[in-house]
Amino acid sequence: MLSVSKELLNAEAIGRTLDRMALQIVEGGDIEDVVLVGIHTAGVPLAHRLQKRIARYQDVPVGMIDITLYRDDVFIGLPHPIVGVTELPCDITGKRVVLVDDVLYTGRTIRAALDALIDFGRPRCIQLAVLVDRGRREFPIQADVIGLTIQTTALESVQVHLVEEGATTDNAVLMEKAQ
Repeated sequence: MLSVSKELLNAEAIGRTLDRMALQIVEGGDIEDVVLVGIHTAGVPLAHRLQKRIARYQDVPVGMIDITLYRDDVFIGLPHPIVGVTELPCDITGKRVVLVDDVLYTGRTIRAALDALIDFGRPRCIQLAVLVDRGRREFPIQADVIGLTIQTTALESVQVHLVEEGATTDNAVLMEKAQ
């Protein structure tokens, strides 16, 4: 059983954090070759929000990628995997692809996303933008653009709630497992 330990980001803080993240992406160079790709599910609305903020400087295309069949637990932990939609707005070959996700934890989701992206082309580079980096990696993966960095214990997790995903308000909360 999980219970809310504390709120990490409220709706206003998420907005400010995304403003800062968008500026980091713009200042990362070659903005005219950027393609934002949200990882299904929560990464998709975050990618769209970043796109709107980046549009102040440059229009950038945004797409989404489903990693279901690329997960290393697809046939172990998911008895009936539900495959979502992958929609890339253009050929990603030679582009600066910025993968967007809500929480970076073990690195397994990002590893799967990298494998999936390579099936669609050969980007010039792939960068990672995450709203919350909670530590505790199992793969040697790190984000290039991070909204909030915290260290969690094995009994904690981070959940991001977004209105696009059905939440009544945006927030990011630290959850603790009852012992």
